[in-house]
Amino acid sequence: MMSGIFPTTPSVPRTAIMAAALLLPAAAAADEPVDLELVLAVDVSLSMDMEEQILQRDGYVRAFLDPLVIQAIESGPHGRIAVAYMEWAGAASQIITLNWTLIDGAASAADLSAALAEAPISRLRRTSVSGAIDFARSMFRDNGFQGLRRVIDISGDGPNNQGGPVVVARDAAVADGITINGLPLLANPAGPLSLFDLPQLDIYYEDCVIGGPGAFLIPVHSPQEFAESIRNKLVLEIAGVPEPPAVVPASAAAPRIPCDIGERQWRMYMDGER
Repeated sequence: MMSGIFPTTPSVPRTAIMAAALLLPAAAAADEPVDLELVLAVDVSLSMDMEEQILQRDGYVRAFLDPLVIQAIESGPHGRIAVAYMEWAGAASQIITLNWTLIDGAASAADLSAALAEAPISRLRRTSVSGAIDFARSMFRDNGFQGLRRVIDISGDGPNNQGGPVVVARDAAVADGITINGLPLLANPAGPLSLFDLPQLDIYYEDCVIGGPGAFLIPVHSPQEFAESIRNKLVLEIAGVPEPPAVVPASAAAPRIPCDIGERQWRMYMDGER
């Protein structure tokens, strides 16, 4: 015979059953299904001046208001994505500017754009692409979302010069099923180059940074191109590709530029070369 919710028997008092029920762990909530989990990993190292930083941030603010980006989001199987915005520089310098946010249309995209516009821009030292990848990789764990794809979108104006080897971080993320796309900001070839500039940064990103199914990069030739490049990149990332090409890890093929070129540049600087 049942009495209320809990059955009672002479040998098991109701109070004992209720107490035991209170000790049982609550069922874990299911992760929110989305088409894409996307970490925007944005370089804020001191090699970029404040004007460039503002143009870069404004590019992301404007992108989430763009009809093409909204259309790409709404056209997916679930019609929604999850986005986090992280700023990075040195090996231990990563700041989550905006934590994971669900975007399912123009209204939520506008909210993210407004929050991003109001957030301060960090200014940090050194350049650790490997540190940025490792940190972004950790952000996918227990984030409350279950995406059909997971992508790290990393922008930067220089090669890795601090932290672990970039190819090790890249290959670990790819092994987790994460795709890494790139937005390298190229140095002006007509202007004076510093020791830390790498004119072939797009080749470095292609051979040493990006990886995983469908990985791609969009080079930025001037800060004025940020807005259009960011918009185009987001549309491609959100839409995905039906049959992604195979990407050969840098560890399996000789890169055209040494993947430790940034570390070499830093050692030259420390040795007094200018």
